Amino acid sequence: MKLNLKLKEYWHKLGSPRWFYQITTSWVTFFGICALLLLATGLVWALAFAPADYQQGNSFRIMYVHVPAAMVAQSLYIGMGVAGFVGLVWRMKLTDVAIGACLPLGMVLTALALFTGGVWGKPTWGSWWEWDGRTVSTLVLLFLYIGIYALREAIPDRDLRARASALVSLVGTVNIPIIKYSVEWWNTLHQSASFSLTEKPAMPAEMWLPLLVMVLGFYCFAGHQVLSRMRLEVLSREATSRWVLQLLQGKSAEAGLGQSSLIDHGRD
Repeated sequence: MKLNLKLKEYWHKLGSPRWFYQITTSWVTFFGICALLLLATGLVWALAFAPADYQQGNSFRIMYVHVPAAMVAQSLYIGMGVAGFVGLVWRMKLTDVAIGACLPLGMVLTALALFTGGVWGKPTWGSWWEWDGRTVSTLVLLFLYIGIYALREAIPDRDLRARASALVSLVGTVNIPIIKYSVEWWNTLHQSASFSLTEKPAMPAEMWLPLLVMVLGFYCFAGHQVLSRMRLEVLSREATSRWVLQLLQGKSAEAGLGQSSLIDHGRD
């Protein structure tokens, strides 16, 4: 009974912009530091210490950017779909903020996945582009991102924009399993998933461990970027509320104290 009450309380807090802003202050710093450390470590490990592939040589190293970009791009869209469902059912304001925050990074990472896939495919397949299931479904993902972004820009009314983008985000999630299982459903040049919870990786540890570090780094970077954008949007939407005004006044007071201490120190 107590657990249910706590879950309900937590669920209601999720709809509070003020609570979200306060609780995510440390999260942004945590994800930012983790992203910096993981990406720096992963890049050095992947480029300098991971062995070359016996068939593809050094061209396979593009995998360390291509795979994380594709995984995070799909995860961001899943997050948008979940946010869209919650927004349509429970009318939470933060769900629309989350969708808007995921869109720019999702577009960039999907485009990066397609570009690096072409760079990887040229020496491996002999062409920059192949009309196979995974490539085409990833291109559809990019179109979904761009379409939702354009939809949000075209609708001035905030409530209508939120409902429309939530609906499209939710419907578009049917493309995610198509991307994932396209290598099994159709004849495709793409290899199977690099990581699986039920199977041991086909690559040696010295090759897949830096890939794992890069994937974690990309996810931490996405967490930092999405939360930062959400926090800025929350401040923009709640600009006239009392808690935001108090927050801004507190920061102004801190800045004033800092400047006065510097002046006093200079006089001394």
